[in-house]
Amino acid sequence: MSVTGIIFSNIHDKNLPELTRLRTMASVPFGCRYRFIDFTLSNMVNSGVTSVGIITQTNYQSLADHIGTGKDWDLATRAGGVKLISPHITAFANDHIRSHISSRLESLKSATVYIARRKEDLVVLSDCDVICNIDLGDMIAFHEKTGAAITLATKKMVLTPESAAKNVIVEKDETGRVNDLLIYPLDTSGEHSVSLNIMVLDREKLLNIVNDAAAHGYTSFNSDVILRHLKSEKIMAYEYEGYFACVSSLSEYFSCSLDLLDPKVRNALFGVKNRPIYTKIRNSPPTRYSDGVTVSDSLFADGCLISGHVENSIIFRGVTIGKGAVVKNSIIMQDSVISAGAEINCSVLDKNVVVKEGVRLSGHASLPFYVPKNTIV
Repeated sequence: MSVTGIIFSNIHDKNLPELTRLRTMASVPFGCRYRFIDFTLSNMVNSGVTSVGIITQTNYQSLADHIGTGKDWDLATRAGGVKLISPHITAFANDHIRSHISSRLESLKSATVYIARRKEDLVVLSDCDVICNIDLGDMIAFHEKTGAAITLATKKMVLTPESAAKNVIVEKDETGRVNDLLIYPLDTSGEHSVSLNIMVLDREKLLNIVNDAAAHGYTSFNSDVILRHLKSEKIMAYEYEGYFACVSSLSEYFSCSLDLLDPKVRNALFGVKNRPIYTKIRNSPPTRYSDGVTVSDSLFADGCLISGHVENSIIFRGVTIGKGAVVKNSIIMQDSVISAGAEINCSVLDKNVVVKEGVRLSGHASLPFYVPKNTIV
């Protein structure tokens, strides 16, 4: 069967306000040279999905710049390819209407025309902040084999009450059929299957769901669609066993980024055979390390100039670290400058930040210090 993909770029922006003030969640930088959406797009392309619609709402200029024609994902085609679906909001809409599109179902209402015009049989829906390398082809085959109406991707995880409150827990029987959803439950812990916010369903069925939601005022895919149809429809869970992270706060972004320093995590994301993670290509010279610098347990993109001490950190493209500067346990984004003698610890510096000579910045692993884009400290 032919498959199209739909990605939600904005619905979780409020989870990471520091990094989404001027960009969508989809275009948040991650892992030296990637954006969040690179993982979702690559998962689709690697599974043969060659037409993808990205639903946008606000602040999507950086996303549009990053995606371009889609050539870096081999999506620059006349038939299919990648398309940004802009919001259908009139100039006379009030602020309530403009801010109301905050769920998958509400977002899909603005993509009704796109869904109706597609010719593919199935649709893969995915959030943009799902950090994993999943074989969607296997999930689609599972969906077809089981004859499911909807298939949800899940992963078994050990949850604390705090982490459970940020996840949708999927309860299923021995065959994998979903019999209940616990949506952001309180006082729940232990091992549970959580939703990865990836699902597969028939395109015509999706169109009917969206039209029905518009007619009845439904807003939540989990509450108003899946829970309502658990008994009348066959809804299955596809268990994913690889690495998975979903970022819902700055501290989680910080910890997930530093997880990449673990070779096992890097291999789980970037070392999967025949499933590379693609991103926008930027031709830059190799990173240059000056004589006498000390670097340990860190990741560097290209185009950097390193003249100081770097430890346990993620360094993006084009970063300059001056002589005698010390960077520890931090994330330094593209084209930032750390001047001579500056000290950075447990911090997240957005793009084009300049830290002057002798300045000291420090946060904590549980509460990293954040410096906004284009700031001079």
